[in-house]
Amino acid sequence: MGRSLTFIYGVAAYVIFLVTFLYSIGFVGNILVPKSIDSGVQGPVARSLIINLALLSVYALQHSVMARPAFKRIWTKVIPKAAERSTYIMMTCVAMILIFVFWQPLPAPVWHINTPIIAAVLTTLFWVGWLVVLASTFMIDHFDLFGLKQIYANLKRRTATQPGFIKFGLYKVVRHPIMTGFLIAFWATPTMSVGHLLFAVVTTGYIVIAVLHLEERDLVAQIGEDYRTYQREVPAFVPGLGRGR
Repeated sequence: MGRSLTFIYGVAAYVIFLVTFLYSIGFVGNILVPKSIDSGVQGPVARSLIINLALLSVYALQHSVMARPAFKRIWTKVIPKAAERSTYIMMTCVAMILIFVFWQPLPAPVWHINTPIIAAVLTTLFWVGWLVVLASTFMIDHFDLFGLKQIYANLKRRTATQPGFIKFGLYKVVRHPIMTGFLIAFWATPTMSVGHLLFAVVTTGYIVIAVLHLEERDLVAQIGEDYRTYQREVPAFVPGLGRGR
């Protein structure tokens, strides 16, 4: 893959990510998009549960396996190193699109908030969650996180510098504010359906397991004692809760 082609590929991956990210807001929030988490005709419950769990499992496997250093070492023998992050982003988008397309609605309500003030608070929290996700990417290195820094450096025949370990903004409050934002967005809703609840429960479980037992293990191996100190001082997801894990 030539440098120019790698650059075009990386930009395309980023554009697809932006579209997928925006669609995910509509999907979870049942806003504007043609297919959302509660739209469509409900099929047999058991069949719907199996399909939805399979879709979420595909996402979890892709997201976890491709993020591991051992996989990256093997994968970058197949594709250019500069395109590794862009490919990860592209495959993440594919896994998300599969969810959008094939998700089976389970629209039976678990709760529905009729009180306007409470409903407005939950809707506001929903948007705050997505804002936290996006803002947190810029508090580290947004362009490195989504592969643009790597493909640009490659285009210029340079090696992209890796961001150092920093504690800035929300990262002083929780270790994983991006995940905190997702958790807020997934749970904050005036109307919680069975399907939405399934999505929220499974993604929450995945986030906790993948971050605390996979991602942080890699971070400790990479950063060392500084990250162990960070773990002791700053909670993982909820301010003031869970220091040391």
